[in-house]
Amino acid sequence: MQVRVLGCSGAIAKDCRTTSFLIDGDLLVDAGTGVGDLTLDEMAGIDDVLLTHSHLDHIAALPLMIDAVASRRSQPLRVHALRATIEALRAHVFNNVIWPDFASI
Repeated sequence: MQVRVLGCSGAIAKDCRTTSFLIDGDLLVDAGTGVGDLTLDEMAGIDDVLLTHSHLDHIAALPLMIDAVASRRSQPLRVHALRATIEALRAHVFNNVIWPDFASI
C-alpha cells in the first residue's frame, strides 16, 4: 500500500495543506486543500473518496475536484461517508446554490 500525504493540517498557509491522503493512486481519504497539488490526470485516477466527516478542512477540494475531472472520467466518482456527512454535503454544498448537485447531473 502506498500512502501519499497531501495535507495534514487544519489550516492553510505556505507549505501547509488541509487533510487529505491518496492511497494507491485511486483512493482519496478526505479532500482537503492538498488535492489541488495533484495533476488533473492524478485526480481523474481517483475512483473513491472516503470522507471522515464534513468539516471544511476535510471537504474543501471535493467540489472543485469533481468539476475538474468529470469530463475525464467514464464512471462517476464514488464518495463514501456516514449518512450525516452525505446529507450535510447535499444540504450545504452540492445544493445548486453553493455548487451544482453533481448527483443529479
